[in-house]
Amino acid sequence: MFKKILIANRGEIACRVIKTAKKMGIATVAVYSDADRNALHVRMADEAVYIGKSPAGESYLVGDKIIAACKETGAEAIHPGYGFLSENAAFCEALTKVGLVFIGPPPKAIEAMGDKITSKKIAAEAGVATVPGHMGLIADADEAVKIAREITYPVMIKASAGGGGKGMRVAYNDDEAREGFERSKSEAASSFGDDRIFIEKFIEDPRHIEIQVLADAHGNCIYLGERECSIQRRHQKVIEEAPSPFLDEKTRKSMGEQAVALAKAVDYASAGTVEFIVDNGRNFYFLEMNTRLQVEHPITEMITNVDLVEQMLRVAAGEKLGLAQGDISLTGWAMESRIYAEDPYRNFLPSTGRLSRYRPPEEITQENLIVRNDTGVFEGGEISTFYDPMIAKLCTWAPDRDGAILAMAEALDEFEIEGVSHNIPFVQAVMDQQRFKEGRLTTAYIVEEFPDGFTGVELEPDVMGDIAAFAACAAYRVEPNIGHIRAVVMGDRLWRFDVTERDEAFVAYHHGGQSRIDINWQSGDSIARIMVDDVARILKVERLTGGFRIRYRGADLAMKVVTPRVAELMELMPVKIAPDMSKFLLCPMPGQVVRLDVAEGDIVEEGQALAIVEAMKMENVLRAEKRAKVGKILADVGSVLAVDEVIMEFEEAGV
Repeated sequence: MFKKILIANRGEIACRVIKTAKKMGIATVAVYSDADRNALHVRMADEAVYIGKSPAGESYLVGDKIIAACKETGAEAIHPGYGFLSENAAFCEALTKVGLVFIGPPPKAIEAMGDKITSKKIAAEAGVATVPGHMGLIADADEAVKIAREITYPVMIKASAGGGGKGMRVAYNDDEAREGFERSKSEAASSFGDDRIFIEKFIEDPRHIEIQVLADAHGNCIYLGERECSIQRRHQKVIEEAPSPFLDEKTRKSMGEQAVALAKAVDYASAGTVEFIVDNGRNFYFLEMNTRLQVEHPITEMITNVDLVEQMLRVAAGEKLGLAQGDISLTGWAMESRIYAEDPYRNFLPSTGRLSRYRPPEEITQENLIVRNDTGVFEGGEISTFYDPMIAKLCTWAPDRDGAILAMAEALDEFEIEGVSHNIPFVQAVMDQQRFKEGRLTTAYIVEEFPDGFTGVELEPDVMGDIAAFAACAAYRVEPNIGHIRAVVMGDRLWRFDVTERDEAFVAYHHGGQSRIDINWQSGDSIARIMVDDVARILKVERLTGGFRIRYRGADLAMKVVTPRVAELMELMPVKIAPDMSKFLLCPMPGQVVRLDVAEGDIVEEGQALAIVEAMKMENVLRAEKRAKVGKILADVGSVLAVDEVIMEFEEAGV
């Protein structure tokens, strides 16, 4: 076994690999850029080597710098994590030439499976079901439209070297095929240095289900069940679970055997994932093979009790698999929520800044409950524009699916993040949806359930009443001298409580009824654990002038707590009218203007493309909300803009 390894990555995956290496007694070396000088993975490793400036192209993607760091520290092998150089066959070959071990599959397997066109041909030859499509190279947008018509709409336009949702577009007509081809080609060139595009049939109402495989260099290969990854936004997974609530044992076995057949066809050796699209009749089609550790690997570990990183290390060291297919059983249910620095209220645009508060839930390992948080950040650390906006992967396990969902909901209740926007409210909303609880999932779930975007959650009246009762009791605890009668005001809603303390708890009288409220909260606490008539809730609480900001299960509530007389006067206050910003095109996220599609004086129509802003390697097309005339353009191509910085100003279009 290796004595020392280098992790050629950053963030939570670097920290994850370090944990297993330490457990196995293997010394670790971290690498870091300017932006990551004080990062958590640097602190956790035994040694750390500086490799360059913040952009990945000047640090984490420079193979020569990684190799030099190995030579400097005496590391024998490199674990690439995911992303960056993890699926770079040339890098893998370069390591072999200098006597270093790549903790992953052989370069030929990476090369074969890394090209989506080639991989589909190999899959078909290996007897794996594939989606109908055009696997040849496509010269231009006109040819893309011609091919899309032949396949029949809808079609998926994809970058051959793509991954992580980049370089992917769905087209339902010729115009969308033309624009999708151009955008996918541009994103692919920017993200992967390879602008080749292919087109395949888009399976409607699909599920995204993947099979985890594990193989050694001695011809042994097994599968470790599946993961359901259908909850996606812009082809980026958000919530995953294992096993899938949809598969039966027959389909699971068939998918697993085909995944193993594909792995053997390319002499695979390491952990890898074969991804499938599954229709509502449980027909499945090969999508791609990821020749690396997946982001969502923890949930497979939780239901199989197999440490995939440990297995990768043992395979890379030349050992045979210590597991046979008969040794693999799926126990319980696991959920994973990807926590991103993004604003769900602004179409999930990336958010950057310093984590002024970062308090994840306590990690738990019990007989009937596991809570695991894989993270690479810490309180006071910064989320920069240079890398993926993932903050953490929160995972829960329970004996059954309902238990895993409940555990996730409660863990999310306790997860505190301040300083950047994040998607916890959105994930909480999904966990509470009846459709999700019933397991009726497709890759269109988010689009179908949130067609107008995420605007928060409207809580049930009884839940709102419980929270209002807490606010009244909390205000009484903070200021008991202004009387027992408290009015809780939120918008046009009002609750009136008569609050008294009794038996180490509160009793709140409201409309002739009463509730006993046990409150584990003191002024200054950011979390309140309450029990209202035997119903437990965990609230995030922040003091506001005259009241509280309370967040719970996707709802963000500002509640004023006042005397009844003040509540009467508040009803007479005039409503403040928000300023009209419709005459401006504002930059929706920190990013760079990569294209302007209009000029001053142009008349634009609703839905017309105005500009493209790139943020975190994703191109975002900004469109006109209504017919107007472009008055002034205040940003140039190449300009780096902050959130809400003005790109252009509009005038009335006239007749």
